[in-house]
Amino acid sequence: MNLKSHFQTKNDTIRMLYSEQRLCETISEKITSWLPNSPREYVVVCVGTDRSTGDALGPLTGSYLEEHKPRHLSVYGTLHDPVHATNLQEKLDLIYEKHRNPYIIAVDACLGKKNSVGQVIASQGALKPGAALNKTLPNVGEIHITGVVNISGFMEYSVLQNTRLSLVVEMAKQIAGSLDLIDQKLAYNRISPAVVIQQVKEKLL
Repeated sequence: MNLKSHFQTKNDTIRMLYSEQRLCETISEKITSWLPNSPREYVVVCVGTDRSTGDALGPLTGSYLEEHKPRHLSVYGTLHDPVHATNLQEKLDLIYEKHRNPYIIAVDACLGKKNSVGQVIASQGALKPGAALNKTLPNVGEIHITGVVNISGFMEYSVLQNTRLSLVVEMAKQIAGSLDLIDQKLAYNRISPAVVIQQVKEKLL
């Protein structure tokens, strides 16, 4: 769980309300443009716990993404096997042991201002999990996607427990859909994301 105030606000960030049309297409294209040109193993780490409604965004996203059966994205963090505060370092160690030169896309819930609730935010740079709850945890990934699930500033634990499940579910579906499109784009050319982007643009013309 993060705080929205920790995010970068330059051209390396995109924000969209979860209900906006073409959210999946727009965010997936933006993230694909950030991917490296050199060969990497792509890993999605969905941080959170199924024991808290607000903090379940990550595990829900991981489970929904697994239902798409991605071929070029390895998924860590689901409802059945969550990645959370107590096992995060262990899971990261496993990823770096199992995957050669992994490129990690991290997913987590966050708290923010009232008018930001419902936004899906994708940014370049590492995720800083636990910030909203004053926990010191390792940074995760080269790119992160977060969903603003509720308001920050007062009794964060209680706020997370009282977050609407319907909102978290819909946001998780949108994030999973965006990641699935990234997986499909990588199927065109796993080595050069730049080529993937060009091919996708040509199809849209």
